[in-house]
Amino acid sequence: MGDPIRILHVVVNMNRGGAETLLMNLYRNMDRTKVQFDFLTCKAGAYDAEIMGMGGIIHRIPYVSEIGHAKYIQALDQFFRAYTNYRIVHAHMDKMSGFVLRSAKKAGAPIRIAHSHNTSSEGGIAAKLYKWFAGTFIASCATHFLACSTKAAEWLFPQKEKNAVILKNGIESDKFAFSPEVRAQVRRELKLPPDCYVVGHVGRFAHQKNHAFLIDVFAQLNRERPDTVLVLAGDGPLRAVIEKKVKACLLQDKVRFLGVRSDITRLLQAFDLFVFPSLHEGLPVTLIEAQGAGLPCLISDEITQEVDMDIHLVERLTLSDKQLWVDRMKQIITGNFPRQIPALSLSNKGYDIKNTAAWTEGFYLGILR
Repeated sequence: MGDPIRILHVVVNMNRGGAETLLMNLYRNMDRTKVQFDFLTCKAGAYDAEIMGMGGIIHRIPYVSEIGHAKYIQALDQFFRAYTNYRIVHAHMDKMSGFVLRSAKKAGAPIRIAHSHNTSSEGGIAAKLYKWFAGTFIASCATHFLACSTKAAEWLFPQKEKNAVILKNGIESDKFAFSPEVRAQVRRELKLPPDCYVVGHVGRFAHQKNHAFLIDVFAQLNRERPDTVLVLAGDGPLRAVIEKKVKACLLQDKVRFLGVRSDITRLLQAFDLFVFPSLHEGLPVTLIEAQGAGLPCLISDEITQEVDMDIHLVERLTLSDKQLWVDRMKQIITGNFPRQIPALSLSNKGYDIKNTAAWTEGFYLGILR
């Protein structure tokens, strides 16, 4: 049988973000006698204990923002020289993967995978320029290209998108199936009024997620429908700004900030509508999860059509018309959505993690042959 092959996944940290959640879903559903995941990170993360519990090793080097460019490159070079046992290096840092894969190539790692999880870089002009520069090394230093959607492939691999393989962001769909008991329980825990209508959102408080727009739209909705409550799960750099905005709109009794949650499967049961006005996304795992829980989803038309599981739950709207969002939300509130979805709707579309994990395992083992 021999030892499992060890794949090195390179991320900033293993917190509860979309790409990281996908990685954990894959990891939990892999045959770990054949494939084992190790991680090169820059910061501690929420999943670290679980990773080590499953036999994964977490390596750490400081991030570029802490030590500057030259020292960061040096740290990457030293790491890959020291750990030549990794035959597969799988980088999930969008454009920053360029530097990672360049160091891995220099040290002789034979298989170097660039994985696109987004369609745009975050940060100001300087940060975006720096990331653009890092990204220029991807085409020459990666041996394989993976992406969560066609748009994500086109963005990160502009010359190579034809070579990219789409790896679907699968979820453990049976865990998301709607349960009235769990719904009642979570709503009690959150002390939500029994007959209120819950608009929910899960995402980091970062520019990309467009929380300010969400608050504006909800403020208008709540004026017309005072029985609505907005529940926000997540944390991030803009949380304080958004909390301030909520107070300025006098909505502090109507908006709940839950912080980072480890029980999204349960939380989605308590929502009535999922709203996701992102400025850009690769293919958000949370939207697959929301559909898995039978939630109607209003999302921005910046998000790829590929996220729609064809079960009539997703509607894409333009960000240029806030009133349109309010009107659609009111219509959905009065309509009655059955929360049970057809049994195999996610797996038929390829978004059940068991299929994704089996495919990924075969992909790793196949490229080593």
